[in-house]
Amino acid sequence: MTHSGSGGSRAGVILAIETSCDETSAAVVRGGKEVLSNLVSSQVEAHRRFGGVVPEIASRKHVESITLMMEHAVAESGLTLRDIDAVAVTQGPGLVGSLLVGLAAAKALALALDVPLIGTHHIAGHIYANQLIGEIVYPAVALVVSGGHTELVVLEREGHFRIIGRTRDDAVGEAYDKVARALNFPYPGGPHIDRLAMDADDVNELPRAWLEPDSYDFSFSGLKSAVLAEINKARMKGEPPMRPALARGFQESVIDVLVTKALRAAEAFGARQLLLCGGVAANRGLRAALTAACEARGLPLLIPPLSLCTDNAAMIGAAAHLKWARGEFTPLDAKADPLLSLEAWSVKA
Repeated sequence: MTHSGSGGSRAGVILAIETSCDETSAAVVRGGKEVLSNLVSSQVEAHRRFGGVVPEIASRKHVESITLMMEHAVAESGLTLRDIDAVAVTQGPGLVGSLLVGLAAAKALALALDVPLIGTHHIAGHIYANQLIGEIVYPAVALVVSGGHTELVVLEREGHFRIIGRTRDDAVGEAYDKVARALNFPYPGGPHIDRLAMDADDVNELPRAWLEPDSYDFSFSGLKSAVLAEINKARMKGEPPMRPALARGFQESVIDVLVTKALRAAEAFGARQLLLCGGVAANRGLRAALTAACEARGLPLLIPPLSLCTDNAAMIGAAAHLKWARGEFTPLDAKADPLLSLEAWSVKA
């Protein structure tokens, strides 16, 4: 490899690829902070009639669009392939078939350009999406909320991750989709629940799963079951379920637990900043509640714009820069890892 870390004169221009689930994305990011391009090809329409992501279809769609997405990302950045210092790609976690498509494309390009490959953790990407909009101040606590993940992560210093809480069953985005399906909303259901909850006048009070007093873990399967029980109760009476009141009750329960545990973790670990990350960070109710709670406590809060909450390659470029700056690169025989550990991906230096 002819390139080295940012000890040289270059800021580190990274072509990043994200194919962990059902979005094909390519981006060019300079210095881990400046987004020169960030293109996303969504597969929502292809999966909608199945009510969720079909892994085989996702992989096929990635194969169809990945080359074009990379070409367009470079063209839109105003640079050429000669300006690329490294190629970053989501190595995990995710759907293994989807990960393999991005990894194969990234390896081929890194080899052809003779630049380093940086296998990147998907959740590190969601966390460092915040670096694209502001400075992350350490120590920080990140609340990661997405379709596949619900975690509280402590960042004692740059690039070091420690998971202190995670879901014991459904991820929060998964719970939203399941409840939305029970209320007859199309996939993806999260935005429908959010919209209905924000506009509802009445609320159907639902339980909160706090778990043990000192636990930062989450559990949403009981809440989901409580919603299903309310729907069945209405059906047995021959009445339609009160969808707005149920949506509001569900959302308020979720938000109450997420916000309370995130603030408790921030206080316990001396966080100077709270980060909200992941696809569910686009939820208006959660954004508003967390903003108000942090303002009341004088705790700085970073929330990416909606375009950087959902899966995108710019966030992968931001996280990969942590490795680029330290010269920590990935061998070309690296494998896709659907269970890649966030803590193990932490920077070495």
